[in-house]
Amino acid sequence: MNQEKSEVCFCTLALGKRYRSHAFLLAQDIEKHSPGMYLIVLTDKPQEFKKHPNVLAFKHEQQSIGCYHDKRFVIAKAISLFNTCIFVDADIRILDKLQPDIKWLPGITARSCTSIVKHNQEYINSVNDAHKANRIRDLDILSKLAQKLELDLEDTNIQFVMEMLFVVTRQNGDEIEFLKHWETIALYCELNGFYGAEGYAIGLAAAKAGLPVRWDAMEGIVYFKDWVEYQKIKKGQANPDETLIYFQQHEAIEYRQNSIFQKLVRKLNKFTGYYYRSLCLRLATLSNFNFYYR
Repeated sequence: MNQEKSEVCFCTLALGKRYRSHAFLLAQDIEKHSPGMYLIVLTDKPQEFKKHPNVLAFKHEQQSIGCYHDKRFVIAKAISLFNTCIFVDADIRILDKLQPDIKWLPGITARSCTSIVKHNQEYINSVNDAHKANRIRDLDILSKLAQKLELDLEDTNIQFVMEMLFVVTRQNGDEIEFLKHWETIALYCELNGFYGAEGYAIGLAAAKAGLPVRWDAMEGIVYFKDWVEYQKIKKGQANPDETLIYFQQHEAIEYRQNSIFQKLVRKLNKFTGYYYRSLCLRLATLSNFNFYYR
């Protein structure tokens, strides 16, 4: 099914000055290459996006401890407004026009995904012995979670989804169930100290909701992501001169100098925010005590 421009949007999460700065550049890219297409942004300071007419910015305060699972709120808002949403990390750059003939099938389309079985093997083998115990602990948490969800982690149809770039298209309300299951999974993982599990959460929630996950090269979306481009350059697949400006702009934001006072305020906010969100997490999970604590 062909998606009209009015049915498709980009969306991202931009909390804090650093990610808002990245999102400003992303908004400019989309306005330049795909005029008329909206970028949905969930952010702590939506008023800062008023100068970007192609941005629909909504107030959001961090909910999850590690922030990673807050991406589900972005998807929820975007998919409530558009038939298809293209989630991108705030520091991704869009380098060309979104191809108008892209066909987005119902469900999830991922630029990078693999079976959880395969990913788990790579997950263990990618670290040295000093960190392997933590990886094994994470996989033990996932194994217990899968049992509670009545899912088989050995099922090669259950996918790990790289969350930097993926697309969600409505499928008769299954996308709503997907988001509900993502919340359940997010709470369980964070309760057990596994904060960066959103790639797993997407795949498990999709499997539970009956939402298909498909891999697609997404050649119609020309983008820049710093570590992806580094890998291409390292393999001789890209010319570093062509993306130098994007590296420079990215690093100017990432390594911006802050005053001592700003650093202290940031650390204090991080400290108090962690304990506040931890308390909220405990309270939220008590409503389903058997699932989360037994």
